[in-house]
Amino acid sequence: MHCTIEDLVAVQGGEGSVWARRHLEECADCGAERERLYQRVAQLKALPARRPSRDRWPAIRDTVRAERRQVRQRWLRGGLALAAALGGLMIVRPMLENPTHAEDLAQAKLQSAQLETTLRNYDSDSRVMSGREADLTAQLEDQIASLDGQLAQWGDSARGDAQLVDMWKQRVDLMQQLVQVHVTRAKYVGL
Repeated sequence: MHCTIEDLVAVQGGEGSVWARRHLEECADCGAERERLYQRVAQLKALPARRPSRDRWPAIRDTVRAERRQVRQRWLRGGLALAAALGGLMIVRPMLENPTHAEDLAQAKLQSAQLETTLRNYDSDSRVMSGREADLTAQLEDQIASLDGQLAQWGDSARGDAQLVDMWKQRVDLMQQLVQVHVTRAKYVGL
């Protein structure tokens, strides 16, 4: 049995087993193999160190940074374009779906504001009301307050759909009824 390459390397490093050292002294084939191994190691160590002609790392680093910057800018431009498109779509879409809803909503809000101004012009505290009129006024004001609560929950960003327009029209109807109660009472008191 002969020494393996690992045994030969271990003996060269001073860590070989007693058996491997003794065998190398006795076996001419293993001794010759050891000499060839030492020669190969010496030849490898004698090879010149290969270095690049110049340091390429700064050029590579600059190229990678420029590519990353371009990718970030492309994503940023794409993201801004997408945000602008979505914003435009959110603004234009309600008008495209049914432009009459937006017009109806604006008209209902205007009528509601006009009726509120009319109600403020009546001096309800200085006039006497019957029990029936007071009850009717309280019911109408409660219904308006309930409807105002629902409208506040929906807000103006409720897509301008038909349901929101209907709620504003209901508010206008209730306000007209309330104005009618006050006007009727004012006519009777003025007699």
